[in-house]
Amino acid sequence: MVQAKKSLGQNFLMHARIAERIAMVAGLAPEATVFEIGPGTGMLTRELLRIAKRVIALEADGELFEKLRREFADDIALGKLELVHGDIRTFNIETLPKGYALVANIPYYLTGEIFRMFLASANQPSAMTILVQKEVADRIVARDKKESILSLSVKAYGTPKREFIVPRGAFKPAPNVDSAVLTIRDISRKNFSAGGGSASGGKNSRKMEEQFFTLIHAGFAHKRKFVRKNLLEAGLPSGDIPEKARAEDIKLEQWLAITSEKNQSLD
Repeated sequence: MVQAKKSLGQNFLMHARIAERIAMVAGLAPEATVFEIGPGTGMLTRELLRIAKRVIALEADGELFEKLRREFADDIALGKLELVHGDIRTFNIETLPKGYALVANIPYYLTGEIFRMFLASANQPSAMTILVQKEVADRIVARDKKESILSLSVKAYGTPKREFIVPRGAFKPAPNVDSAVLTIRDISRKNFSAGGGSASGGKNSRKMEEQFFTLIHAGFAHKRKFVRKNLLEAGLPSGDIPEKARAEDIKLEQWLAITSEKNQSLD
């Protein structure tokens, strides 16, 4: 058994039943291409290979990469599995086939970076199914009805759902917290679309996307202040936001409405 490396944030999933359940909730079609980050011991990879047409697995650990190459030699020879040695932080997402699905047990310390990389990518996945810290999953779906920059950043691109909890004992070594499987479906840039598919529309979409993030970061800048005051101090519009509302109480639709209003005023 390969020892987990703390430097790579490795916590290997050790339960085949949980791996099977993760693959099932991903809702993969038989013709799907799946991109897996950090296959580790291959527990989840096996389940993905049973369901999907093709799996592209990226492994940063050289020792594990060689072990996986030997263990999955038949799948590699058949073209069902493409094993890549590399770091997700330097991986070119544009090389992935259009419409791929992302399914992964990711290192906790890379969670935010992976969300940003894939959701904001020009080559977005069709859906994401990832293991994250339970508290992160709860924050993204706003189980306490309070929004955050993280929850709004995810919801702007797709529909997140906390599928089920994975106890810390399901991993080796066991982390200090429980995990949860989070799915994000219907990923697109439709919330930022304006002007259709023309070149100018594409530029306008990117502009709205940038303005949306400028607004929410400004709105959450000073948690003790009301959101209207935060936006006013940043020289940004506040739309119909109530005077004494906090940023965490404002839903995605209202942030998008303000973004659209600002975008129209600049045209």
